[in-house]
Amino acid sequence: MTQLIDLLEDVRACRLCESHLPLGPRPVVQAGQGARLLIVGQAPGTRVHETGIPWNDPSGDRLRDWLQVGRETFYDESQIAIIPMGLCYPGRGKGGDLPPRPECAPQWHGPLLAELPNLRLTLLVGRYAQRFYLAKPGKTLTDTVRHFARALDQGFFPLPHPSPRNRLWLQQRPWFEEEVVPELRKQVASALQKAADG
Repeated sequence: MTQLIDLLEDVRACRLCESHLPLGPRPVVQAGQGARLLIVGQAPGTRVHETGIPWNDPSGDRLRDWLQVGRETFYDESQIAIIPMGLCYPGRGKGGDLPPRPECAPQWHGPLLAELPNLRLTLLVGRYAQRFYLAKPGKTLTDTVRHFARALDQGFFPLPHPSPRNRLWLQQRPWFEEEVVPELRKQVASALQKAADG
């Protein structure tokens, strides 16, 4: 446990891409050795940067609804680890937030995952996480999410980003709420039940 605590201190002190960050570095990560569920998202938005609390925004509200998990469980590091592809807010571009900084995942994901031996399921939220973790992601995010069972065999569950900006994507693909979300809730409940059982 001491190793993970020390590693998290190092992560939170990271200044690797400081010169590229408009609001400065503030790595946002949550991890405990007992965690059974890992959420790999994109990068913190401004609200998360301000509070230092992962998924503390409307996207997080929707994600928790998809998972059928309350805030108390969601922010319990002994059950759920949250390690985004980019640990700091990357800034804004023309169409929204910029992509996660490319330095973060190669630098920190391997060491962090090595300290999380009890993971049973990893949620890959968005295309950046899917491209990094899946050996063969689909040609599009839609294809990857629609055929989530392929990734599930490897312990991954691909998801679209729950951002309010994705409303149209969700409206045009009713199968996501009808078919994918129920299976997601089942898989998450199973992973967390194992955590409760010890």
